[in-house]
Amino acid sequence: MANPQQSRRLISLGIVAISLISILTVRMWFLQSVNAESDEEIVLSVRTRTIRLYPERGRIFDIKGRVVADNKRVLTATIDREVIRDPEDRLMMFQRLSGPLQISVEGLFKRYEDKRYGPLEALPLQDDISEETAQFLMERAEDYPGIYVREDWKRNYPYGAIGSHVIGYMGAILERNVEYYKSIGYNQNERVGGYGVEQSYETVLRGTPGYVRYEVNAQGKLLRLEERVEPVVGNDIVLSIDMEMQQFAEQTLETQLVMRKRVEAGIVKLEDGTPDPANPEPVLYKAPAGSVVMMHQDTGQVLAMASYPRFDLRWFTSGISSQKFAQIFPQSDDPDMSILVNRAISGRYNLGSTFKPFVGYAALDTGQLVGGADYKYVDLGTYKLESIPNDRCQQGVKCVFRNAICRATGSPCRYGPVNVESALAVSTDAFFYKIGEQILTERGYQAILEQEVRKFGFGSPTNIDLPNEYAGTIPSKALKKRLADIGAISQESGSAYYVGDQILFAIGQGLLSATPIQVATAYSVFGNGGKVMQPHVVHAIVAPGTPDIRPGIANLDFLGIPDASQVIDKFDDEQPTSTIEIGEDRLDPIVRGLTRVIRGPGVNYQGYRKTTGELLFRNYPYAELPIAGKTGTAQGLGNLPWNDSSAFGAFSLSPRPEYRYAAFAYLEKAGYGSQAAAPVVKCLYMGLAGKYRFDPITVADPLNINVGTAAPPSYMRNPSCLVGGQSDSRD
Repeated sequence: MANPQQSRRLISLGIVAISLISILTVRMWFLQSVNAESDEEIVLSVRTRTIRLYPERGRIFDIKGRVVADNKRVLTATIDREVIRDPEDRLMMFQRLSGPLQISVEGLFKRYEDKRYGPLEALPLQDDISEETAQFLMERAEDYPGIYVREDWKRNYPYGAIGSHVIGYMGAILERNVEYYKSIGYNQNERVGGYGVEQSYETVLRGTPGYVRYEVNAQGKLLRLEERVEPVVGNDIVLSIDMEMQQFAEQTLETQLVMRKRVEAGIVKLEDGTPDPANPEPVLYKAPAGSVVMMHQDTGQVLAMASYPRFDLRWFTSGISSQKFAQIFPQSDDPDMSILVNRAISGRYNLGSTFKPFVGYAALDTGQLVGGADYKYVDLGTYKLESIPNDRCQQGVKCVFRNAICRATGSPCRYGPVNVESALAVSTDAFFYKIGEQILTERGYQAILEQEVRKFGFGSPTNIDLPNEYAGTIPSKALKKRLADIGAISQESGSAYYVGDQILFAIGQGLLSATPIQVATAYSVFGNGGKVMQPHVVHAIVAPGTPDIRPGIANLDFLGIPDASQVIDKFDDEQPTSTIEIGEDRLDPIVRGLTRVIRGPGVNYQGYRKTTGELLFRNYPYAELPIAGKTGTAQGLGNLPWNDSSAFGAFSLSPRPEYRYAAFAYLEKAGYGSQAAAPVVKCLYMGLAGKYRFDPITVADPLNINVGTAAPPSYMRNPSCLVGGQSDSRD
């Protein structure tokens, strides 16, 4: 008879035995039942092969029906991974394929090891193979088991560099976006829109993939077709861009920048007007970059959007090496060198005096000016801060700010009694210094000016249908703290919002920044009476298969039919994102002042003081297309004249819909607003009015991959519209 200890040991052993039997039983059941499904799947994966069929991407047209992005049918050689799973088989296959595919064995191994290609999908070995190569491979299936040639599509950009910053290009899915694209049904190895409209309308243009499923034997030989599902072509897109005007905008911008590089910026002067001994020699303007945008002020439709430097889209479909790509698009921390940046939506710019109309509106809207539009300030060339005690001024706090230097006198310009209208016409700084200070100090240091200019869209993205838009910044205590926290300014400077910050804000300097598309949108508000429109570069999304009336041109007549079944969406009748209630008592003085910028007159005080644009626009066809506008000069680093950037904004006063466009140009480090940016906008309005004969828009010459530049030069045939007189002052 067993003792109690032995009994307990037997019981324990029995429990262990039962447990082991149970585990084995469950395992046998799993192997026979559950895992049978896995085994079946493995067998099926060996017996069947699925090839994804990628759809033809939707085409992109300009507003006149020109095809600016379409597709070229290409053949891609793929291989079943099962056939090359064994390393020796893989090496032998790649050695046999190297010749027909004209790719090195090392290149084939590199493709095999690429993480973008999943283990269960056919591996693309070489794209854009010839028909002869495809036929060679398919006729020798016994020698090349597992090889399949599929039909793919390669993007084609007929106009090369024209509109490149808007149209965009395609590229591999970036690592940070892989999970997103997988979640919406993409393969990791697909090419997607990487810039411009190609990126922002990726899912519209892509279409729906199909597939073919084959039965194959153990050696990967195709036995029979099991199933074929055709891909669905992507939708087409019609831009609001007119490529003829787009080409003209790019030519005008580039021509002006090149011309400005030949101009001396002038001698650096000290506060007392004497030459700076540290900078005795004049320096040429750098004029490295710029942008110009023209948008319909009633609908937000963008007619032209040019950014320089520009680039040829075909570099992204040329198959050049990474070394060549780095030569064409060098990485640089210098923003002047950035090519793949659309400055019209991403440029971070001080606006200079082009911002003054919005400050003038704020003063009128808040009642800051006693008497409103009739209020007058006697401008004697300087403004002394009223909120800073004299003893602090004597201790070194800057309390006196001056106007720009007048060429005739060599001292700060004096304009005498000015109201909002005349202050805008001649661009006095002192008038706006006063507004900036008093709207802050007389209202308990509340952010009144910030609130007023935000109505026009400053400080927020316009939500234009392009990627990488910059929101801009509005000076405030919160902004200064944020900049101090990231080390952009000192902690001491970021601890408070000072009157000095405010008066720089009032003349478009300091911590204010905005993009050209923001400013064009804001100027549109003055032109349309208070509507803040969302800008669009896409006019419509249409069903695929838009008929061609001749090669490269589509028939878009159906866009004018309200119930056209081909039209999926249109963006030319959008409602405003917001509306500003601008009464005539506030709008009219602003419009009159900006009209005088173009036409004059200036002011008479100790002699006639011209407006900042009247000489430049002297021969402009105002009767045909009346406009109002404002010059601006953004002072650059060190207050050195060759770092000054040029700005000009305008809007149409014409009742004719085809003429109702706002425009804004910004030319970096190119000089005064009246000298560089304003002539560019002037030319665009002359072109819009039919007063400049455009060059014909033609398909680009074949891409020369041996050159070292991103795009060929594009100049105006006749730059006479850029010529005009200078203003009296820095603006």
